[in-house]
Amino acid sequence: MSETSTPIARRRFLVGSAAASTLLIGSGARAAERIRIGLPTKTYWPTIVAEAAKVAKLYEKEGLSAELTIYRGGAETFEAMAAGAADLILDPPSLVATGRKRGVASKLVAGGSTANLGWFLVVPAKSPIQKVADLQGKKVGITSAGSGSDILAVWTMADRKVQFTKVPLGGGGLVPNLLSGNVDAIVLYSPLSFQLMKSGEARSLIDYTKEVPANLTSGWIAPDRLIASNPQLVQKGLNALYGGLAWLRANRSEAIKLIAETNEIPAEIAALEYEGTTLQLVPDGRMDRGEIQRSLELAQLSGPIDMAPLDDIFTTSFKPVPTKA
Repeated sequence: MSETSTPIARRRFLVGSAAASTLLIGSGARAAERIRIGLPTKTYWPTIVAEAAKVAKLYEKEGLSAELTIYRGGAETFEAMAAGAADLILDPPSLVATGRKRGVASKLVAGGSTANLGWFLVVPAKSPIQKVADLQGKKVGITSAGSGSDILAVWTMADRKVQFTKVPLGGGGLVPNLLSGNVDAIVLYSPLSFQLMKSGEARSLIDYTKEVPANLTSGWIAPDRLIASNPQLVQKGLNALYGGLAWLRANRSEAIKLIAETNEIPAEIAALEYEGTTLQLVPDGRMDRGEIQRSLELAQLSGPIDMAPLDDIFTTSFKPVPTKA
């Protein structure tokens, strides 16, 4: 997949039936309904879940032709939805809450994860930085402003009482900029975190999975206009995605192979990702009000942020029914 030249740098690939995007149902033919799914970066668990639904042909079973677009971070993914370029995206609750105050009406429709699975604050293995306090006045790479990595960077500064400069690098720019010395540390997600530490190229200063209080770190989000005009499309999309997750959980060897191939990583690193991330995701899309609230509180650590009321940013109208492979 090659980078496109569109204003929002991204990678796009089509999923579903053939070029004509048709699906045979019964004795007649009917055009498959298109759903556009936005993913915050390539080497991140939502991409694997979405890919698993493709491999198991779950979009087709829901009568969908899915278009998956990979962006450079959570903020750009949210911007794409706001611009009408995505129907269903994966992002943190804080983007929904701040977006509503800026005229972007969307809601969380299903929970993704309740912990920062596989996320670490890492520095190069030979860096003189030995503890978080040593990052005072340094540069720390994140994917983008408002993203999950941004929230974790803010939490780090508040919890460890240290100040550093956050540098947005995009998902694909984190590791290269760390290893080249352009930044002193990065907030890194799995499986890249597992790979970088396993290779000995980096070491961890914080394991966010263990240290950050449980909260809804991410969820699937849809614009209000789509929820109102075509709730069936949202439901079918969620069914396919959670069917993809169910397929991953039920097929360990195939799942590890898919993770390894998609992320271009060794099987042993893919196995760590499978055990440490895939199996820990919310399997049924449930959302807990208290966990959403804690997610918003974490985002507020850097200072007051104008957010919509909690009850305005999520809906429990959708209950994912995982599509069977």
